[in-house]
Amino acid sequence: MPTKELVQWLYLVFFIYGLAFFAMGVAMALESGRRLALADARVLRPLAAFGLLHGTHEWMESYLLQAQAVGTPLGVLVTPFKLILLSSSFICLFLFAVNLLRLTSSRSGLPQWHIVIFGSYAVLVLTSASLTYSIIPIPWANLLDGLARYLLAVPASMLAALALRARGLQARAEDRPALEKSFYLAALGFGIYSVTQAFVHPLEMFPANLLNEENFLAASGFPIQVIRASTALLITYGLLRATQAVEEERNLQLFAVQQARLQALQQRDELRRDLLRHTVQVQEEERARVARELHDETAQILSAASLHLAALRASLKRKPDAIAIVEQLQDLTRQISHSLYRLVRDLRPAHLDDLGLVPALDFLVEDARVTKGMDVSLTVEGMPRRIDVSIETILFRVTQEALTNIFRHAQTQQGQVHLCFSGDQVRLTVTDLGQGFDIEGPFHAPRGWGLEGMRERIESAGGIFLLTSAVGKGTTVEALIPLQGVNNDN
Repeated sequence: MPTKELVQWLYLVFFIYGLAFFAMGVAMALESGRRLALADARVLRPLAAFGLLHGTHEWMESYLLQAQAVGTPLGVLVTPFKLILLSSSFICLFLFAVNLLRLTSSRSGLPQWHIVIFGSYAVLVLTSASLTYSIIPIPWANLLDGLARYLLAVPASMLAALALRARGLQARAEDRPALEKSFYLAALGFGIYSVTQAFVHPLEMFPANLLNEENFLAASGFPIQVIRASTALLITYGLLRATQAVEEERNLQLFAVQQARLQALQQRDELRRDLLRHTVQVQEEERARVARELHDETAQILSAASLHLAALRASLKRKPDAIAIVEQLQDLTRQISHSLYRLVRDLRPAHLDDLGLVPALDFLVEDARVTKGMDVSLTVEGMPRRIDVSIETILFRVTQEALTNIFRHAQTQQGQVHLCFSGDQVRLTVTDLGQGFDIEGPFHAPRGWGLEGMRERIESAGGIFLLTSAVGKGTTVEALIPLQGVNNDN
């Protein structure tokens, strides 16, 4: 292949070579900042530095190749800077490998056999270089480049391959097959890459006099940089695939956490609804008990007192002053009896228990007309029927509270109650055309307690509470409750 064509081809190879490692460096730098990362930050940061430095080194090689081809003079510091980039990158790779081995094997240092093998290898390389340099002068730039590859690139790449393989075995033990395959691919890439680094520039020292870039090109017909670029792509692909596998695991963990949180919220809401339902039930039972006691005991006592007062009045025919006092006592007794009747009726209206929701609401609306002078109407849509007692009680109390709010706060006497029965739910709507209010405004106690009580009652039955209001546009209270355990008896 002509030299010009070889230069053009090598330029493309170096560009791809550098791009692969640089992209890997950027990806590892980003991954090191994640909370649930591929590995610990102290492991990924040296790998990121290796990718960035070595990618820059290969791009520099591409530039120098073009500059030499066109005869551009190079600065004095170019070669030292290139050697610094090369050495620094492989030092970072060595740190990555050592840290990953420590993290994977839980050892305080490298395994003993690693130290023995790589130490013996370094001694042989340095001995060969010393003996050769003492006899034959070697250009320092070529010598340092060769030693950097022999003493740093080869062992660092091989250690990286061993560390990634160990990480792959650990992923297998953790039953993470996608991560296992990704680490194995990266380990294979670094293993091949370690072998390619043994082919250095031609030197008189052993083994560079036999294993060098020129001899490889002559034997294979393509430069060693092609294999290096291919392994760089393989390494980058394996590590990026590993980060993708970890990202998928992160997403699954996040989804699991979100599902657990959602389930916990649902359980909390269900518990809250059960608690509210129980509270409402206990409250109504207590109301009924108090109403029975007032009706059965206190009302009878008042009736007996009224009878005794009547007897006393008959026996005092000749004492007008005493008769007047007795008559006043009788009036007070009748007033107390009437108030007690209203209290018993409000605590637990007999209409609701005996006749059902619609008659109870009709009685409530009629009472508002008579006692409060309100202009209120009741409309019923659908087929009226008896439903669950707790739901009937909730709708009755919501209507009672809504009518009380109209009377006290709406500055209007007009209102409308609408009850709709459908196949799977019942809807109650209480509307007035009063002054309304800003529902987004602040509510200071005790303001808003009645509305919050409505909401809690409705939600305790699994229903939805809707409040619509605006200043000058009236207020609408709506309750939608699903019908569960419907009683079809009339």
